[in-house]
Amino acid sequence: MSRRVVLAVASGVVVLGGAGAFALAYAGEQPPSVAHSAARYTAPAGDRDGSLTFTTDVTASSGVKEVKVLAWPANSPFAKKAITAKDMASVESAKCKPSGGDTVRCVYTVPVTGADAGSSPRGAWHVAVLATSKDGDSKLLTKAADFNVA
Repeated sequence: MSRRVVLAVASGVVVLGGAGAFALAYAGEQPPSVAHSAARYTAPAGDRDGSLTFTTDVTASSGVKEVKVLAWPANSPFAKKAITAKDMASVESAKCKPSGGDTVRCVYTVPVTGADAGSSPRGAWHVAVLATSKDGDSKLLTKAADFNVA
């Protein structure tokens, strides 16, 4: 084998190795990903409270720090002015448990009383979610899931 071919192969290995290291470093800096989100609304009936339950899977290579959840009616001011991370700062967090690898399964449940249901707008609602990783990256989905209040 000629010396030129050996040098070309060695250079190619160094370039590919460097590209692989860059890809791994870049992958570690990605914001959290949110998947498989679903909302389930159960209206109160008689003397029994209803509930809103939101579930989602969040993946972050550095780990998940917190997942904030906000249900909002489609005809609210948020429909015209988009929800921001600042809007999500004071909302409640979901409870998350590891579900394999870098992924956690998060569940947010809130009771809905008859009074709550009576004063809530009817129609379409959305669920916003703000996922924050341990390294500080975040992902905001303003319409992670939908449900209907009849």
